[in-house]
Amino acid sequence: MSELLTHSIIDAGRWIDAQGWCPATGGNFSARIDSSTAWVTASGRHKGALTPDDLIKVDFDGQVIDSALTPSAETLLHTALYALDDNIGAVLHTHSVTSTVLSRMVAADYLTLSGYEMQKSLSGNHTHNEQIGIRILENTQDMRALAQQLTSTWARTPLQWGFLVRGHGLYAWGRDMKEARRHIEGLEFLFACEREMMLLKK
Repeated sequence: MSELLTHSIIDAGRWIDAQGWCPATGGNFSARIDSSTAWVTASGRHKGALTPDDLIKVDFDGQVIDSALTPSAETLLHTALYALDDNIGAVLHTHSVTSTVLSRMVAADYLTLSGYEMQKSLSGNHTHNEQIGIRILENTQDMRALAQQLTSTWARTPLQWGFLVRGHGLYAWGRDMKEARRHIEGLEFLFACEREMMLLKK
């Protein structure tokens, strides 16, 4: 089981790198192991060239288990998501140009999307007619503060599919890696469409 999980992270990294969504050593990925631990990518690793040695086991407080490696700086956001929702099995964080720019173009706390057929790529959506909102959190280098933003937001209204960090990128999740990949691909497509629409309206 553990080998399947680590392979799913490595495979996702190669696919995401091929899309150009994690330049340099940006981004971080994880997969839930059980009710209290997860695999997460180590800091400074290029996501298109991950190996099993680049993955670290952490608990949901972000503490490393049996490794001398340093986990990604944003590990606390991954572990916060696992603690907030037992149904989350994998989390992917990307730094695409589209999600980064769009998060700065929208001044509101939510990016609102409607009218796109691709909304049906997001679990629970069955029509383009629904209006969906993707939360935008304010960026900070203080990961504990950012994790607290997420937790406080979730306490008011649980999030679905993903959220943006302004000027930073996208976090998306799913019940397993397959669903997380579908959500990140669907959201990236929707963001690209919305950015084009905004530019055409200017």
